[in-house]
Amino acid sequence: MAITRTDLAELAVFAAVARHQSFSKAALELGVSASALSHSLKGLEQRLGVRLLNRSTRAVVPTDAGQRLLEQLVPTLTQLEEALEELTRHSEEPVGRLKLCAPRGAIHTVLAPVLIDYLVRYPRMQVEVVEQELMPRLIEDGYDAAIFYGDLLPKEMIAVPLGPLQRYLVVASPAYLAEHGTPQHPRELARHACIGYRLTPSHHYRWAFAGEEGSLLEIEVTGPLTTSTPALYLGAAEAGLGLAYCLEEEVSQQLAEGKLLSVLEPWCPSFTGFSLFYPSRHQLGHGLRTLIDQLKEHYHRHDC
Repeated sequence: MAITRTDLAELAVFAAVARHQSFSKAALELGVSASALSHSLKGLEQRLGVRLLNRSTRAVVPTDAGQRLLEQLVPTLTQLEEALEELTRHSEEPVGRLKLCAPRGAIHTVLAPVLIDYLVRYPRMQVEVVEQELMPRLIEDGYDAAIFYGDLLPKEMIAVPLGPLQRYLVVASPAYLAEHGTPQHPRELARHACIGYRLTPSHHYRWAFAGEEGSLLEIEVTGPLTTSTPALYLGAAEAGLGLAYCLEEEVSQQLAEGKLLSVLEPWCPSFTGFSLFYPSRHQLGHGLRTLIDQLKEHYHRHDC
């Protein structure tokens, strides 16, 4: 005999009435009328051809056949209830894969403090993080999102700002400045030894400053060393090999200890820090939306 949806509903009604030994109490639990329950039970008994309940003015109790059915039915209904509760618990839990890319600095300072906790909370998510110093073509390269500086917003992208404002500083050792002088304008850097910053083998980074009336002033520099490793360009600057161009947070300790001094600060304004980018024409998946919410919560809490 195939069990229909109606059979399941009426079996649940039978179990409720038998548990309470009362149509009225079962009706209160199920949120329907007692007459509706009675009608439902009569229909079930007629289809089964077996009387399941003995009804009296004092109580409603299972017959022998009803008791045997109840003993097998209750564990099954309990399992169904647990399965539905489990499904409800996980209905809002993200499931799937995410592919993200970001430069090393963003992975270390922005993503790492949040991502591990995200994966612990949502074990059915799988996340691939690719270290990349230049913004990729997100859709063509198969990325769901990227974390880069907010001023690099590509077309057809939505940006979610994360973390505080950033600032690049030009720094040098006191000994270097004493010997070579302190530049007063970014264009004077052409006369100085500068530690170059290279994002990729083919991309030499120009030092960027705030020009007049909000314009961008980019300076091509040369010097004894070119690298993308903070330990190298900061170490070279401390050794007096030249000026270095680095994030303020990278050099805060050396500045506090007097090992390095900052120059050209009026030309080094703050700018939007890291942002998470994702394609505007793509529907935001549950996994990415949850990660964004967790990132925003984390950095809002630390900014307050």
